[in-house]
Amino acid sequence: IQPNYTNMSYLIVAISNGGGAPEQAYLKMQSAGACPEAPYAEMFKFEVPSLTVGTLDSLMQLSDEMIKTDQIIEAAVRKVEKTAEELAATGKKADLNVGGVPAPRYIQQFAWDYAKYPNRRPLKELVSLISGGVAAIEEELKQLGQSYADKMAALQDAQRKKGGNFLVADLNDVLTPEIMREVEVHDTEYLKTVFIAVPKSGEDSFKTSIYSIGADLVGYGGPDWSRDPRSLGKAVKFGQLVDRHKSRGSPVVPGSLQKVSADADSSLFAVTVLKSQYEAGYYEGDEFQAGTTVDLLTGFNKACKEKRFVVRDFTYDPSQAQRSAMALESLQVEVDGMRSGLARWCKTHYGEAFVAWMHIKVIRVFVESVLRYGLPVDFTAVLYKSVPGKEGDLMQALDRKLGTVDTEKEADEEEYHDFVVLKFEP
Repeated sequence: IQPNYTNMSYLIVAISNGGGAPEQAYLKMQSAGACPEAPYAEMFKFEVPSLTVGTLDSLMQLSDEMIKTDQIIEAAVRKVEKTAEELAATGKKADLNVGGVPAPRYIQQFAWDYAKYPNRRPLKELVSLISGGVAAIEEELKQLGQSYADKMAALQDAQRKKGGNFLVADLNDVLTPEIMREVEVHDTEYLKTVFIAVPKSGEDSFKTSIYSIGADLVGYGGPDWSRDPRSLGKAVKFGQLVDRHKSRGSPVVPGSLQKVSADADSSLFAVTVLKSQYEAGYYEGDEFQAGTTVDLLTGFNKACKEKRFVVRDFTYDPSQAQRSAMALESLQVEVDGMRSGLARWCKTHYGEAFVAWMHIKVIRVFVESVLRYGLPVDFTAVLYKSVPGKEGDLMQALDRKLGTVDTEKEADEEEYHDFVVLKFEP
């Protein structure tokens, strides 16, 4: 099947035999819209099996419910079809079929599947059986589609990091051992070298402002010797008497800026910063209040972010590039496998969903015909495949030949015909 057939629409039409032979009804419908005098469609015989009628009340209730059921099952068919189209190679159509034949041929040669859908079961049970099977297909498609989407997102993220600029790329993939040998890296109790990615447009601003970024983070204040300079230079414990934050500054170590590398969109710099600052403990009376360590990296990262400079979370690992390449290749293999598997699943389950959809339409024709023409069951149904662009002419011709034309119908009045008709597009 090549889904989304251009301008291909079908009508299932049923009329009462009126006690006459089905062949007479068939010829009447053929002359109405599928003959040289009314060349609006191609007509096919359409089998409607003998189904269990039940009560009139149950048929009326089922008639209302089946409109929604029909729409729900069609939506499931479209979802499978759409997924298959999205998985097909660029420029190609999804190779979908129904029972090994194109959908139009299946429709035109429709035969009720008595083994799968026993015609003597109560109609409500039959509809539940059909709609339950389609609901299971739709749920499985949802789960498979989500798994595939998650794996594809992981692959795209890995590819973005592999091929992106310094703002997004995995730095272990782009920084070679030769580049890293030229970079002075510190990671001690109080110092850490951080890597900062800067857009090309912001490079000059970064160079002029780097040593003032986070200028209020670090307390550089010391003891006040102005009143008593006698202990100047000696080891004196001032504790809480020292205002460390009387003088503030940036945690960036002066002179530590290094340009690591650059690409077309961005540049990568390294600077050494203070990781933390210790606030001394002190006594309150006889009780000692322990000192605290203040984290400076979080505040520095935030200050960089406000200026659109990106601090990269990076620890150099020369073997990481090879592992990343292997992981990317493995992800690609997984995605390709899931794509092939989902495409095969769509080919199988498209046919199942389409068969269910057609059986629901047959049940609708049966229910509507019994409600309209009464018992005993005595009607004939046919399938019209309308000529493209002649759908309106076909309906007018059928109204003239099979019913009465209401010329005074209001514009917003619900469409009504003197015969049972279901319109659909495969």
